[in-house]
Amino acid sequence: MATRTRQIGLSLGADICWPICYEALLHKLDLAIDVGGETQTFAVERVGIEPFDLGQPCKYDVVIDRLTHWYHTSREWIKKSILSDDLYVYNNPWSIQAMEKHTTYCAMMRLGFPVPDTWLVPPKSYIESPDLLPTLRRYARLFDLGEIGDKVGYPLFMKPYDGGAWVGVTSIRDREALHEAYNQSGTRLMHLQQAVAPFDAFVRCVGLGPQWRFVNYDPSAPLHDRYQMDRDFLDPSDQKTLSNMTMVINAFFGWDFNSCEALRSGTTWYPIDFANACPDSQVTSLHYHFPWLIKANLRWSIFCAATDRSMHTNLNWADYFRIAEKDMSFEEKLEEYAALALSYFDYERFTEFCETHLGHLDEVADEFFASDVARDAVHQKVEALYPEHEIEGFTEMFWQRIQTYRAHNPV
Repeated sequence: MATRTRQIGLSLGADICWPICYEALLHKLDLAIDVGGETQTFAVERVGIEPFDLGQPCKYDVVIDRLTHWYHTSREWIKKSILSDDLYVYNNPWSIQAMEKHTTYCAMMRLGFPVPDTWLVPPKSYIESPDLLPTLRRYARLFDLGEIGDKVGYPLFMKPYDGGAWVGVTSIRDREALHEAYNQSGTRLMHLQQAVAPFDAFVRCVGLGPQWRFVNYDPSAPLHDRYQMDRDFLDPSDQKTLSNMTMVINAFFGWDFNSCEALRSGTTWYPIDFANACPDSQVTSLHYHFPWLIKANLRWSIFCAATDRSMHTNLNWADYFRIAEKDMSFEEKLEEYAALALSYFDYERFTEFCETHLGHLDEVADEFFASDVARDAVHQKVEALYPEHEIEGFTEMFWQRIQTYRAHNPV
């Protein structure tokens, strides 16, 4: 039987802890699996940022990408490798490059998702250019910001149309606060979005391929406490709605790894932020949920590499739009959207692959996350972020939360 080594590349930025754990666990799994009569083994390597010949071949089968929206060199190398060498990468780089939060709202609103009412307003100021004044004199229309705020309704949020990490987000309760925030917004293009108030749940659903995890999320807490450690806090109906929403969003845009935030008011889940194509992956934010992420990442990347998963460079939006035009409730449409998403992520084949070839992953991971190597990975990340006098305390806190995860998920 022929043997082939599948190459997985990690395209990294400031990531420290999760690559260490991913690499160590892949090594410990020591896979040699039969796929289509071929024995496949797996190797992992970190991808450098360097000049490249547009004609040079790509050595990787799969790249887990964390740089596309930050570093143009990496983005263009990845796009070239998809076009020239059929590389499979998290996430579709053209979609990431083109899709701001603004366009994701527009698309999901067309599908009937209950996105809160949202307006886009021109920036308060502009970067000077020779054509700026003639263009504004001819075409910029005067508008009443307070009137728009009244239409959206208070409370509302002003936030960058392309933002992330809560930068530039302002909670606004009246006209005066709206004008003050807008006057300070500079050249940023902003959304005004109706707040979901009151709400009784704020959930971040992390999707990685056809896998998902529900996290009770508190954005007002310090970074190390935003991801709460609650378990079984959603009933099956809510779980189904949120997982379907997450899968549909990710499949629609060609994203393998993304997190979707939603607020519940009454019985309705309102998606408010779901264009996060470089989600939290560090133990300093995920802590308790960190082992789940590493295992989900391994399952999906190994499956994609072993099965020669192809990039869906042409997204099937028309199939979703045909469903959107049907005379049925959103809940019924969501079921049909989810069927498309499950097909996109090859859910049945993925599930069978994991059961056949990765049944020992939980046991191997449980042992690893009690090891000195795993604890050192936590320490290295904490050391990079925290002042010296806090390093040991936070290292121990995050480590104990991982041990709590292990206790809650015995193998």
